[in-house]
Amino acid sequence: MKVIVSSIARVALISFFCLGMGAIFSTAFAQADNTPFPQPTELQHGPPLTNQEFVGLLYQLAKRPEEKAKLIDEIRKRGIDFPLTPGLRSLVATKSGNDPSIIRTLEEAVRRKENPVAASLPPTAEGLELLERTRKATLGAAEKMPDYLVKQQIIRSHAFGQSKNWAVYDRLSIAVSYRQSAGEDYKLLSINGMPPTQDQTYGMKLGGTTSTGEYVTALSDLFRPESHAEFQMVDTDTLRGRRTIIYEYEVKKEFSRQTLGWGDGGSLKQQTISGYRGRIWVDRESNRVLRLEDLSTDIDPGFPITAASKMIDYEWVAINEQEHLLPLRAVVELTDRYKGQTEQTRNEILFRGYRKFGAEVKIIDVDEKDFPADKPEESEPARPETKPVLKQAPKKPNP
Repeated sequence: MKVIVSSIARVALISFFCLGMGAIFSTAFAQADNTPFPQPTELQHGPPLTNQEFVGLLYQLAKRPEEKAKLIDEIRKRGIDFPLTPGLRSLVATKSGNDPSIIRTLEEAVRRKENPVAASLPPTAEGLELLERTRKATLGAAEKMPDYLVKQQIIRSHAFGQSKNWAVYDRLSIAVSYRQSAGEDYKLLSINGMPPTQDQTYGMKLGGTTSTGEYVTALSDLFRPESHAEFQMVDTDTLRGRRTIIYEYEVKKEFSRQTLGWGDGGSLKQQTISGYRGRIWVDRESNRVLRLEDLSTDIDPGFPITAASKMIDYEWVAINEQEHLLPLRAVVELTDRYKGQTEQTRNEILFRGYRKFGAEVKIIDVDEKDFPADKPEESEPARPETKPVLKQAPKKPNP
């Protein structure tokens, strides 16, 4: 996956490249003593949270937003003894700045309360078999992917400091074609509903955050043997009605080809290699990844980009009367520090109108009329769910 970012507030241009984001399928899960990730959360670390306790913790977030991770961890460790009512949902949205991760954690706590057996992890051998089936299914599907055309609707935002108080600065419409023989190609259709000028193309000259590679490479490369990724089964979840197993993975910096680049004036000035780690949500029935998340690790000290992450949700879509698993939405976030000022950028991306792309058609000939009209509810993408907070490792008993 390749991301280019031009700060809206300054001339600096920031680029985030994930060149050949590869991973090797490990024949065994990473050992607990070696994994960089905390162990799965154990339930019932103390009595379940009462409604009064939860609301009290929720009200503290306005003054101490950094406490959100602790609140989520408390919910996951202890569970809840109260219903998740519409009124409580509204209160959470108000007091958390409309952050969906707390609601998502509460929903998971409700599922655990109602069916603790279904929410438990399977045996390690079963989890390993599921991961192996997923590897084969993912790589097999990538080889059979048809040539297709899709439209991206992108809302681009930025925030100063590390506040995540996102302010939208434009909306883009992008046509994307994919061919097995040539990969992805992009065409800028509109900016804020207006046709682009001749010098505005989707890439470095456009400015702002742009991304490529969300389709086939970002997912299939995770299971390829270049980067020696370690996987660990860590949790269960229900995603869009599908029962999933969550695996965490890491690609160490010495095996990584994920490159962060920074420049100005439309040209690249600095580059550095980073490691990356993340999570995948695997459907227990279809053996396919329904969500992928990653974040950059081991970024060189002093490099202008200090953080980079992405999330991609996948869904089944019909192309030429056959079902294929392709992106439904994505979120790309970066943080940079330049001349003493920190800024964040965020792209929220919807993928709409997948269809077969004929061999005789060129992306330069594609226009808005080649896609179905947007439905009203799709004109404003729902705020994507943020990355779940990595859970704290349970304390080992004293010998």
